[in-house]
Amino acid sequence: MDIARSSIKWIVLTPLLFLACAAPASAFEGEQTLYEAAKKEKELTWYTAHYGSETAAAVCNGFEKKYPGIKCNYIRTTAQVAYQRLAQDQKAGLAVASVFSSTDASHYGRLKQDGWLQPYRTKNVAELIDAFKPYNDPDDMFVATAAGLVLITYNTSVVAAKDAPKKWTDLLDPKWKDHVSIGHPSFSGYVGTWVVQMRKSYGWDYFKKLELNKPRIGRSINDTVTMLNAKESWVAAGPSATTLQSKDKGNPLALVYPEDGAILMVSPTGILKNAPAPNAAKLFEEYLLSRECNEIMVKQREESVNKSVKPLPGARSIAEIKTIRPTYEEIDKGIPEVKELFRDTFGI
Repeated sequence: MDIARSSIKWIVLTPLLFLACAAPASAFEGEQTLYEAAKKEKELTWYTAHYGSETAAAVCNGFEKKYPGIKCNYIRTTAQVAYQRLAQDQKAGLAVASVFSSTDASHYGRLKQDGWLQPYRTKNVAELIDAFKPYNDPDDMFVATAAGLVLITYNTSVVAAKDAPKKWTDLLDPKWKDHVSIGHPSFSGYVGTWVVQMRKSYGWDYFKKLELNKPRIGRSINDTVTMLNAKESWVAAGPSATTLQSKDKGNPLALVYPEDGAILMVSPTGILKNAPAPNAAKLFEEYLLSRECNEIMVKQREESVNKSVKPLPGARSIAEIKTIRPTYEEIDKGIPEVKELFRDTFGI
C-alpha cells in the first residue's frame, strides 16, 4: 500500500517537476518577449572599451549561450578610438553598432546632446549595486554596466613588497626613474580619469614631477601590464583586472591599493538611436547587469556590478577599500584639458 501511494504521488508530481525544469522563470519581466523579438534581428554589434578583448569575447560567448540564435559581435578598442569610430558612423549616416560601452563617462553627455542614444529603462537595474545607481542617466539614455579600479601595480621579480609604492605620490620618487609605466589620456578613458583625479588631488605639478622619472607611456592602460611583464617597467598605474588576469597566468605581478585611494571607474552602456538591432541591444544591456554575466566578469578578474556576485580570492571588494573618483562634470571638462597638458608635459 505504501509503495502504491508513493507511486501515485510520483506520477502526480513528475509532470510538475518536468514543467519546472522545462520552463524556468524569466530573469526579468518581459524577457521571453524581448528575446523572441531579438532573435528576428539575428545579431548585434557592440563597440566597447570596457574590457580587454579576451573578456569582451567571454561576455559575447555567454550572451550567445544564454540566448541562442543571436550572434554577438564585439569591436574592442580604447575609449577614444571607440568614440571616434562611432562618431564617424553617425556623421556618415551608417547604422553599425547597436550598443556602445565607453570607459570615458564624458562621452555620454555628448551622445545625449547629439541625439545619438535612445532611452531604455533596464528591468535588471534592481540587481545593480546601489552605489553605482547614481551614475545611471535620469533620462534612461545610459546605465552603469561595468566598474574597475586603477591601482599601483608592480613586478614582484624586481620589486619587493616592502619596497613597492604605497600611495600615488610614491611614483614620483627618483628611485623609479626609467621604471614607471602609464597609459595615455588621449586614448584610454581609464587613464583620462586617473589623470583628472591626480590633478584634482595634487595639481599639475604631480605630472611635471612624474615626467622627471621618464615614464614609459602606452596607449591603453592595459599596455602597462605588458610592460611590467617584459620588465620594461617595474611599477605602474595599472588596471586591477588585467593585472590579475596576467598574474593568474603565472606572471610575477602584484597590486597595491593606494593609501590615498584607488581610482574607481564606473563605465556606462547606451543603445544607439539608429541601432540596427534595437531589441537585441536591450536584451544585451539587461544581460550586462545579470548575475550570469557578472559571474563571467569575476572569473575574468573584472569587478562585479551585480550585488549578488562577489570577487574571487586575491581581489578585494570595492566596498572594502578606499576609492576616489572625479565627478561627472570634472571628467567632462577635465579630460579634454588634461589631454593637452599631457602632450605639453610629456611631448607625446
